[in-house]
Amino acid sequence: MSEESTVKVHFKKIHVIVIAVVVVLAIASFYLLSHNNSSISVKSGDNVTVFYSLWLSNGTLVQSNFNSTPFSFIAGSSQVIKGFSNAVIGMKEGQTKNVTLSPSEAYGNINNSLIITVPRADFGNNSIAVGEQVSNGNGAAGVITALNSTNVTVNFNPPLAGKTLIFEIKVIKIN
Repeated sequence: MSEESTVKVHFKKIHVIVIAVVVVLAIASFYLLSHNNSSISVKSGDNVTVFYSLWLSNGTLVQSNFNSTPFSFIAGSSQVIKGFSNAVIGMKEGQTKNVTLSPSEAYGNINNSLIITVPRADFGNNSIAVGEQVSNGNGAAGVITALNSTNVTVNFNPPLAGKTLIFEIKVIKIN
């Protein structure tokens, strides 16, 4: 083989290597650009949009928005219960997570001072029943838990206080 043939073969090999490197770099760039959002994770202060389902520890489904409108809130804020807000910190767009929250991470333990008994006469002649929602003079909502001819017991604790909650959370968007 002549020296000129050897140079041409060597030039062709370099040409093929350069083309291969360019193709590999193009593929790697496309991958990184198309997956850029997946590397972003939720941090405190981010506006987060999620789908979620909420169950009680006995398996009762309380609420879900998976087939409805997504829910948005500021991560790390007091817009939602502490455990829910903390659960999304570190999640990425498209990620789904199941989390179990103790009462202290959710709506707190039952506060017995928020369960009061008042005279039946405070309700006037109004018809009332166990399970009915009522409000006090300050606008706080409570649920009648017991009543008789003389007294009415009203629980002003949040309805999910004292309960262990199980959430499935899917992060849809991070702003």
